[in-house]
Amino acid sequence: MNRMVIALLAALVFGNVAQAAPAREPARMVDPFVGTLADFGQLSPAAVAPYGMVQLGPDTTPANHAGYDYAATQLTGFSHTRGVGVGCGGAGGDVKVMLAYGDPAPSAPIDKRREHAHAGYYSVRYGPGIVADMTATRGAGSLRFTLPKSGQVTVVVAFDRGYSKRIAARWQAQTDGDLRASFSAGTVCDVGTYHLHSATRLTHNGKAVAAVWQGDAATDARVMLNVRGGDIVELRTGLSSVDPSAAAAVRDSELGNRPFQAIAAQTVADWNRQLSRVTIGGPPKQQALFYTSLFRVMQSPVAIADPDGRFRGSDGVVKQLSRGDQHYTSWALWDNYRTQMPLLALIDPERAGQIARSLVRLYQSGKKRWATQTEPFLTVRTEHAGIALLDFRRKGIVDFDAKAALAGMVTESATLARKTPDEQIEAAYDDWAIAELASDLGETAIAQDFRTKALSYRSMWRATFRDLGDDADIVKARGLYQGTLAQYRWAPVFDLPWLAQTLGPKFQPELERFFADNLFNMTNQPDIHVPYLFAWAGDKAETERIVRRYITQSVPHRYVNSGVRPQPWVGHSFALSPQGFADGMDDDAGTMSAWYIWAMLGLYPLTPGEPRYVITTPIAQNIRINGRALADMAFQQSIFLSSLRSLGGR
Repeated sequence: MNRMVIALLAALVFGNVAQAAPAREPARMVDPFVGTLADFGQLSPAAVAPYGMVQLGPDTTPANHAGYDYAATQLTGFSHTRGVGVGCGGAGGDVKVMLAYGDPAPSAPIDKRREHAHAGYYSVRYGPGIVADMTATRGAGSLRFTLPKSGQVTVVVAFDRGYSKRIAARWQAQTDGDLRASFSAGTVCDVGTYHLHSATRLTHNGKAVAAVWQGDAATDARVMLNVRGGDIVELRTGLSSVDPSAAAAVRDSELGNRPFQAIAAQTVADWNRQLSRVTIGGPPKQQALFYTSLFRVMQSPVAIADPDGRFRGSDGVVKQLSRGDQHYTSWALWDNYRTQMPLLALIDPERAGQIARSLVRLYQSGKKRWATQTEPFLTVRTEHAGIALLDFRRKGIVDFDAKAALAGMVTESATLARKTPDEQIEAAYDDWAIAELASDLGETAIAQDFRTKALSYRSMWRATFRDLGDDADIVKARGLYQGTLAQYRWAPVFDLPWLAQTLGPKFQPELERFFADNLFNMTNQPDIHVPYLFAWAGDKAETERIVRRYITQSVPHRYVNSGVRPQPWVGHSFALSPQGFADGMDDDAGTMSAWYIWAMLGLYPLTPGEPRYVITTPIAQNIRINGRALADMAFQQSIFLSSLRSLGGR
């Protein structure tokens, strides 16, 4: 990457205004209940560490796709995994624990007055007054029950429950009472299969219980304990993609013999360290929503390498990392390559480098666009991994094998779907990324071939999108995926100068009509960049007006994934409440939360793969990224996007 471009990017992003630290710890400003009501985000209040495998939290009936609904009053247990905001029926719900007096009923009432959470911690009182507290590290979780009265309790650990198809499970108790298990389940949308292992140790008042676990080895294990009021029963569970013994080693390494409070405090400290990569001033509620959004951004992808560096790849083969590295999975790239991955590149370049190396390994292990049958963890989709890699490299993150990445991207191109209009645009973007990376690496022939291949979508675009017809506002018209022709019209962000030239004088009027007729869909990804096209074309004020409206006002939302609503749903797109998001709006593994963060920062990665941002006036105050202040916006505006390149301009 050209060092002058890197220097220009740094000048754009950083400046020297006065520092303003948040009034409270960021981790304790986070509200994990945001987006947990019904279908408003599909999120969970589970305890999770930054980028952690373990999401230890409540399951309720009814539930959203992450196992929980804020409005529910019945608890069914506490499980250790979940995908957040990822659509279909979700995935996860593994190693589900329930403790009850006597024989456990299918559910128990929740005391909503005694339900609390912050980053890395969740607590609830349920049933006859049992208090459940939980916290998590990267690969382990601690679930502590405080008991209100004497009697006999039953602890049940289920391995055949979850939010996707259950395929296989088997548990076995060690002679010392350690409960170890292996299980398999469908990934999100049941497209592939993930295989995972666990190891659980039970303690009673701090002493290990050599429990005699009973039950069906293919479903659940249970044990009964005699307790007194005030007693504490704790389960500590490790997860690993390698095998059950490795899961026990993860648990013992990450949790050790530390008391619950020390584990929880360390996780809060980890969250404070990560969330403090970006600091803002402003009203407390604004800060709370900002850090809650950043909290969601920092849950994906998931770090699965054990402390000894071992992990299974998507090909099912155990691999060993060099010391200090990490492997990530649980991809949702079709969504979050647009916003979340570029945000990580900006605020956490070292982790972005680890993610880039993980993506190269994914290509080398037989990458599929969705998921394989040998996934090491629940995952969603891997499309546009090549665009993310190009974006990382051009943002100065170069510590990955770019030539291996290019080889994988070239191989993948032949498998891309290219039938429908949206598929042709999506594939063209991937081919553009190949051409750009090949050009950067001096592979001239590959660059020329894929540049031509990328631009071949243009004839389709002219025939389909230049002049929209009667089906412009029909969701899934002409085979589109979750969008309309009016929305996908603006999708070729890699070819914007050509797009503007082709529409000519109609470019801005057509953009204005798009918003005037309420054709924009804030609840899904295909057109979330469109507000920033005004600023790209020189009208920064209009971009700011639209973005601020969706950030701060109640607006009508016309769309669901399957069609146009009979009547728009009117409300805030982003809110500090259990609703959290507009009706039907999935967070999609941090994609929408990252959009909110970008809007607050006054930056937007309009074309992932280009080392530039659209610059607008920040909504937040006194912004600092990794301790450095954003530059004066007037200075930024004088140079932003002045040398934006396109394939058509070469």
